Amino acid sequence: MLDRMQLGSVPRKHHIQLRGPEGELRYEECFTRDGFDGPYTILYHLRRPHTQRQIADLAAQRTAAAMDIDDLVGVTVDDVDRIGLARERDAGDDIGVEVECHPAVDLRSALLCDVEFAQGDYVFVPRGLLHRFLPHGPQQWFWFSLTGGVHVPNQWRNGVGQLRMDAPYCHRDFKRPELVPPRDEGIRALVVRRGGAWHGFSLDHSPLDVVGWDGTVYPWAFPILAFQPRVGSVHLPPTWHGTFAARGALICSFVPRPVDFHPEAIPCPYPHSSTHCDEIIFYCDGNFTSRRGVGPGSISHHPMGVPHGPHPGSYEKSIGVTRTDELAVMADAFAPLRATPAALAIEDAGYQDSFV
Repeated sequence: MLDRMQLGSVPRKHHIQLRGPEGELRYEECFTRDGFDGPYTILYHLRRPHTQRQIADLAAQRTAAAMDIDDLVGVTVDDVDRIGLARERDAGDDIGVEVECHPAVDLRSALLCDVEFAQGDYVFVPRGLLHRFLPHGPQQWFWFSLTGGVHVPNQWRNGVGQLRMDAPYCHRDFKRPELVPPRDEGIRALVVRRGGAWHGFSLDHSPLDVVGWDGTVYPWAFPILAFQPRVGSVHLPPTWHGTFAARGALICSFVPRPVDFHPEAIPCPYPHSSTHCDEIIFYCDGNFTSRRGVGPGSISHHPMGVPHGPHPGSYEKSIGVTRTDELAVMADAFAPLRATPAALAIEDAGYQDSFV
């Protein structure tokens, strides 16, 4: 959550009447976190937002929806954390980074707002938000689905919640949603993911009927290159690259930057044994001083307790280097990551031996 935003038509006080030009009553919806104790957004609809009916044959509905992405909207309320890689069959060079949900170039939500984003952007979709994605061309994504949501690390906020001046980014760096008028694009199907299963519902009318909203729960995008890296006289630990926090995980951004400037510094990351977290890195672009054989779209996973570090020769070769142009995203997860069959299918069996 960033801060409070208000868009469109809202009454002068919450939970009181909002009426249209002809006196028609608008319907309030409270979109909450932690029951009613956490952050929330209040939306105002033209019609009642809770008239969905269950679809018996979800498989047929999903097949039909796959033929025309504009006919489907979805909600994610899963109770399982996930990390994954999404690729199109003919993936090109466009690489994005996403926080909480699925890939897109244009995000449309039931808040009746659009969020535009581009290559190298983080994209945040709040859990339970009615949304859809409109991809344009081949894409490749590193995504997280996080039960506890995503937030700015506490050390980057001051006492009133404003981002501190020494934070690695500012409020202006975030791409905010824009409100668009109510419209009917023929959407009449809703898919909800819960507990790893998909559930389908039909809608009597367009869900894109919000005339205004007010709150702190909304989608946004953040360009990874807007992250301001820290540099020290000697090598700083990865926590200095912490960008977003989640329950049990820290998401870090490695962006082009000068490197350590002590006259005897070794800029390459030192070998380490992290006994309390799994490390997974998604390589976006640039050259990686500590690794050979990785490029855009590569992923490495180092389980907790297993020593790992730079490839042979990288440690020594980095002495005297003054900057790096790497672009990567790392997640440190404090619970063991279990590889899915899809992950095992793309594993490089010789990766571990490459460090010998």
